[in-house]
Amino acid sequence: MIGYQEHMAVFVALGAFLMTLAGGWTALRVTDRRHLVLGLAGGLMLGVVGLDLLPEAFEAAGTEVFGVPAALLLFVAGFLLAHMVERLLAVRQAAHGAEDTAHRAPPTRAGPLDTDVPQGLRDGRAPQVGLTAASAMVGHSAMDGVAIGAAFQAGGGMGAAVALAVVAHDFADGFNTYTITSLYGNARRRALAMLFADAAAPVVGAASTLFFTIPEGVLGGYLGFFGGALLYLAAAEILPEAHHEHPARSTLLCTIAGVAFIWLVVGVSG
Repeated sequence: MIGYQEHMAVFVALGAFLMTLAGGWTALRVTDRRHLVLGLAGGLMLGVVGLDLLPEAFEAAGTEVFGVPAALLLFVAGFLLAHMVERLLAVRQAAHGAEDTAHRAPPTRAGPLDTDVPQGLRDGRAPQVGLTAASAMVGHSAMDGVAIGAAFQAGGGMGAAVALAVVAHDFADGFNTYTITSLYGNARRRALAMLFADAAAPVVGAASTLFFTIPEGVLGGYLGFFGGALLYLAAAEILPEAHHEHPARSTLLCTIAGVAFIWLVVGVSG
């Protein structure tokens, strides 16, 4: 029989839904300060990985493999997989772009530049990478919902603490989901679709705990793997892009502010 605590988990997940949408809306509205948006997104992602995901992963997946914590091995595996996927898709996209360009007539001297080429082709990024990364964010948000449900099953106090952490950092999740999808040249409608999927994921995850729970070791391994992939996107893509055209002090301050915000969230919820 479903009790009060389980119903509370789903209700709290609705708060995560609204916070995720708020984060995505913020990223959407400040496109005229794109370098600041990317700087903040990179800081939020770095903070989530280093201050939230990895500590939880080490705590949940405490086993070692040949003297190395399993969570750390999966963290490295996630980083490498994200790198390989991006390189493979980028090579495919570059080949497709070269073939497409070869069949185009050269622009006239008085005509505009080749603006019909999708943004993902013009800057060398594969839109599929953005969609894949955003899908991983959606999966992570679903696991956040599972964490809320499991915590409320353990007790109201534990549930409230976990819920506070999840709802607070879901603002960053929504912000990052929209930013990552857009950064790789996907159309706004795709970015919005991924944002809404990310917002709904915690509700779905919390509702799923009415029927089953995930073993702690599996959850810890997932957090480590996802953290590695997220760190790659922050360090290899988001932050370099933020400083490429606007190497301003304000961009760096936004990155530091993003890390500090996650630190505050972890400290308050802990």
